Amino acid sequence: MALYNDTVMEHFMNPHNVGEIEDADGKGTYGSPVCGDMMQITIKVDENDTITDAKFKTFGCGSAIASSSMATDMIIGMSVEDALAVSNKKIVEELGGLPAVKVHCSVLAEHAIKSAIYDYAVKHGKTYQGLEGFDPDAEEDDHHDLEDAEE
Repeated sequence: MALYNDTVMEHFMNPHNVGEIEDADGKGTYGSPVCGDMMQITIKVDENDTITDAKFKTFGCGSAIASSSMATDMIIGMSVEDALAVSNKKIVEELGGLPAVKVHCSVLAEHAIKSAIYDYAVKHGKTYQGLEGFDPDAEEDDHHDLEDAEE
């Protein structure tokens, strides 16, 4: 059996939304102390609290790049609150699964999304239920939802 499915390979070989939004409304960066992957997500938010654009820069493996690509695809067009509900498990489901040892890459994407929205909220004096208790500088448990997210 191949390590990665066709969806993961497509997002790795032809990633969507690569780059950085110059005048971003929010910017979130997160790295994993376990594997050294780094991920940055920038977002643009309109007056209706809808994410109209998202871009990423990722230093990491194919799973990290695919997770970033899928995550940005998922949040474009979502309300900020809905984007805050995007979990690493949902990213893995949309990718069609990741090897268990690579699920932490989806955790990076989830954290980077929340960090970008946190930055947006701070800059614009907004509060969101989905950010309650969130610390953008906290180290995540790189393996939460591991059993549920496996292919």
